[in-house]
Amino acid sequence: MAREIKFSLVYRDMWQSSGKYVPRVDQLVEVAPAIVDMGCFDRVETNGGAFEQVNLLFGENPNVAVRKWTAPLRKAGIQTHMLERGLNALRMNPVPADVRALMFKVKKKQGTDIARSFCGLNDYRNLTRSVDLAKKGGMISQVALSITHSPVHTVAYYMGIVDKVVAAGADEICLKDMAGIGRPTVLGRLVRDIKKKYPHLLVQYHGHTGPGFSPASMLEVARAGADVLDVAVEPLSWGKVHPDVITIREMIKADGFLVKDLNMDAYMEVRRLTQKFMDDFLGYWIDPSNAKMSSLLVGCGLPGGMMGSMMADLKGFQGAINAAQRAHGRPEVSLDSLMVKLFQEVEYVWPRLGYPPLVTPFSQYVKNTALMNLLNTLNGKPRWTTIDKDTWGMILGKMGILPGELAPEIVALAKEKDLEFYEGDPQAPYPDELPQFRQMMKEEGWDEGEDQEELFEFAMHERQYRDYRSGIAKERFNAELADLKAKAGAPINVVRPVVEMPAFNVEDYAERYPRAVPVQAPAKGQLLWQFDVKDDSAAPIAGTAVEAGVAMGYVQTYYGMEELIPAVSGRVVATTGKQGDKVVKGQIVAFVESDASAP
Repeated sequence: MAREIKFSLVYRDMWQSSGKYVPRVDQLVEVAPAIVDMGCFDRVETNGGAFEQVNLLFGENPNVAVRKWTAPLRKAGIQTHMLERGLNALRMNPVPADVRALMFKVKKKQGTDIARSFCGLNDYRNLTRSVDLAKKGGMISQVALSITHSPVHTVAYYMGIVDKVVAAGADEICLKDMAGIGRPTVLGRLVRDIKKKYPHLLVQYHGHTGPGFSPASMLEVARAGADVLDVAVEPLSWGKVHPDVITIREMIKADGFLVKDLNMDAYMEVRRLTQKFMDDFLGYWIDPSNAKMSSLLVGCGLPGGMMGSMMADLKGFQGAINAAQRAHGRPEVSLDSLMVKLFQEVEYVWPRLGYPPLVTPFSQYVKNTALMNLLNTLNGKPRWTTIDKDTWGMILGKMGILPGELAPEIVALAKEKDLEFYEGDPQAPYPDELPQFRQMMKEEGWDEGEDQEELFEFAMHERQYRDYRSGIAKERFNAELADLKAKAGAPINVVRPVVEMPAFNVEDYAERYPRAVPVQAPAKGQLLWQFDVKDDSAAPIAGTAVEAGVAMGYVQTYYGMEELIPAVSGRVVATTGKQGDKVVKGQIVAFVESDASAP
C-alpha cells in the first residue's frame, strides 16, 4: 500500500522570513477556519520566538494570541507546533534553565502540541536539555537539525547528533534546511539512515526555497521515508520562504504517495485573507526582494531572509568604501560588486570560524565579520581587525561546540587578546531567574497569570513585556504604522519596500573624516545614545573617547536593545543622529577616529 505524506506549516516561518510582523490574533482566528477547510494540513506551526516578541511589539498579549490561535486548529484535530532556539529559547540570547522549563509547561497548557527545538550550532547538550524539558512539560519533542552544506556537515555528523537526542528521548526529527542549500541527495541519505536505525521516529522536512533546491529535496526525503513536509500558501510562498502546497502536493501525488484532498475554495479563501492582512498593515514591512529566489545564495549559504538586511548593510557602507577607493586612486565600487565581494568574503570567513550553521544568530555573526573584513581590507587594513563580542562568544565556545576547527590565525588572535576558550556546559553561566522576576511582579502589582504564563513572558522578554504593560509598545506601533501609511498614500494593495536611507550624505562624512571608521546601527529601531534621556541632543560630543568592543550607545528594537559597538578605540569625530531618531539596520550613526590613525 502506498505511504501517506502529510503537510504542515502554512504561516509562522513564512511571516518571519518575509517581514517584521505576523498577523494579529483577530486575523489568525479569522483565517483558521479556512485553513481547517483546506483539508490537507495535519499540522500548523502556530508560535515561537518571533511570534511571541512581535505580539508584544503590537502592544498585545502573546499568551492570549497563542491560546486563541491554537484552539480552532486543535479542535479540528490539527496538531500545532512551535519553534524554540534551545539555549536561547524564544529570544536571541541565552535563557536560564528554570525559565526554559516553564516555557514548555506554559506552551503545552496554551495548546501547543509539539516543541520544535534547534540549536544554531547543533550542540547536543543544548538539544538534549530541550528534549528533557519538553517531555517534562508534556509536549512532543521534535529536534531540528540545522542543515547546511560543508565538508564537516556530513550524514555521519548529523547521525551522531540524532543518536544523542534519541537517547535523550526525542520523539521526532526535523531537517531544518533554513537556507535551502542542503543538497537533495545528501538529505535523502540522511533521512534513509534515520529511518533505518530508528524506524519509529517521525521525520519532518523544513526547507526554504531561496536558492531553488527545496522541491527536489522534498521529493528525495519523501522517497527516503520522511513523513511530513512544511509548505506554504500564496501570496507568501516561493521566493525566500517555502514552496506552495499545491505544487508539492501534486509532485508527491504523481510519485505514488497518498496525500489528503485539497479544497481549492478554501485555499483561495486563505489566499484572499492573507492578502487582506498584507493590505491592512503587514505589507508595509515586507521587502519585495523576498518574493524572488536567487542562485547567488548557493555559494555563500546565507538564509534568504537576510538579503534585505544585508543590502541595507552594504548601502550603509558603500559611501565610506567609495571615499576610501577615491582616496587611494581606485575606481568606485557598485552595490552589485559589493554584494559579490561580500558573498565571497562569507565563503572565506565561514570555514575559518569553524563552519557554524548559518542560522540565527550565527548567520548574523558570520555575515557581520565578513562585512567588517571587507571594509577593513578595502581600507588597507588586515582581515579580522574587527570582531564583535557576540562573535567572540561563539568563537570561544560559550554558546556551544563549533562543528569544525577554528583557523590557526583565529586561535592566535584569541591568545593575543588573552581570551579564554570555554569547554563547559553552555547553560552553566546562566543561573535561575524566576524568583527575582516573581518578586518584581509583586512589586509592580502584576498577576502571574493563568498557568504562570505572565510570569513566563516577563522573564523571557522583560523589556518588551514592560513596554506592552505600559502601553508604550502599542503607541509606538500605531505611530510607526501611521507614518508608513502617510508616506505610502495608504492603503496598499501590493507589497512595497519600506527601507529608508538616512537623510545625510554618507559620502560627505566619509570625505570629511577619511581616517575615521563608521559605527553602524546593528538593527532597525530607535537610536538611544543614553538610556532614559528625553533630550534629543544627548549624543557623544566630538572628542568623546570610546573603546573598541564597548557599547557607545544603543538601538531599541522590537525585540530588545542592540548595542552600538565601535570597531576601534579612539575619539568620536561626528554623530549623524539624535537621541530618539529612527534608524535602519546598517545606517551609519557615528564616525570614530582611531588613536592609532592620528597624524
